[in-house]
Amino acid sequence: MRALTVRPGQRGSLRVEDVPDPRPAEGEILAEGLALGICGTDREIVAAGYGEAPPGDDLLILGHESLGRVRTAPAGSGFQPGDLIAGVVRRPDPVPCPACAHGEFDMCRNDRYTERGIRKLHGYGSELWTVEPEYAIKIDPELADLGVLLEPASVLAKAWDHIERIGSRAWFGPNRVLVTGAGPIGLLGALMSRQRGLEVHVLDVVTSGPKPELVRALGATYHSTSVKEVVAEAEPDIIIEATGVASVVFDAMENNAPAGIVCLTGVSPVNRHLRVDAGTLNRYIVLDNDVIFGTVNANVRHHELAAHALAEADPGWLEGLISRRVPLEKAPEALEPREDDVKVVVGLSEEVLTA
Repeated sequence: MRALTVRPGQRGSLRVEDVPDPRPAEGEILAEGLALGICGTDREIVAAGYGEAPPGDDLLILGHESLGRVRTAPAGSGFQPGDLIAGVVRRPDPVPCPACAHGEFDMCRNDRYTERGIRKLHGYGSELWTVEPEYAIKIDPELADLGVLLEPASVLAKAWDHIERIGSRAWFGPNRVLVTGAGPIGLLGALMSRQRGLEVHVLDVVTSGPKPELVRALGATYHSTSVKEVVAEAEPDIIIEATGVASVVFDAMENNAPAGIVCLTGVSPVNRHLRVDAGTLNRYIVLDNDVIFGTVNANVRHHELAAHALAEADPGWLEGLISRRVPLEKAPEALEPREDDVKVVVGLSEEVLTA
């Protein structure tokens, strides 16, 4: 079969090449790969900034944003041939830590977890792949190839799960949300905020292209000014930060509401320095009972919540998130960002490219 591969730590090693077909272990699902979403983590691995091959191998099959169709499934697994599925990315560490032992492996405490297509496990970027039933998520067939959005949606499902848990520490009745960044994570964050009946504001630097219209189509308000200006106008109770831009991160932390919640989903580049009045920042966080927390990855429960959110969304709006579909043989082109990109998808099957 063909697969999208990289040799972690080696720049310029991205290839589409033939690799042996997977052999499902006892109890595993064998799936036909349909589509693969591309994100910044994939680009970082290709740039040799991250990623680990499975033990004893120098090759990593890339890809963690998956969509496949079941070919074979074990009896009693709850899956049948023809089902659309996505695979959970992370696996608990082998010790396990207390969080992993309770199924919360996205909150691993000892850093010994593994991740499909990222860390010590082959990914889903191949024409065939296998997955354990307990890490497979059934996709509503009406979504078709839009099911490839499940993994990024799971990150926001987790974010909202934790926002609501934090809010329950006291009286919690949010009305307005500010999302900084209108990439896939920010837009899916805006979607889930609107699904909760909240007034949503989205801030991004671009003023043209698909992003402003995608925001407006949700019934949300698009801004291209600054965090401080939007906060003064909208007075959000919750900020979901999805840019990873250090200056925007600190603007969100400095301008949130009293007893507000700031959820950080963007990963910032390292070795970028800002002058910050840390004393004033600490003062307001303490005196206002603010909460600032980070979130990444998701567990099985969050993937299931994300599957529900996608099934409830307007498929026409979800379709607008996919700006390019690239065939597997041209997959390296998908790793090269373009100005108007939102979400780029590699088609592992011809039917995805003709959808």
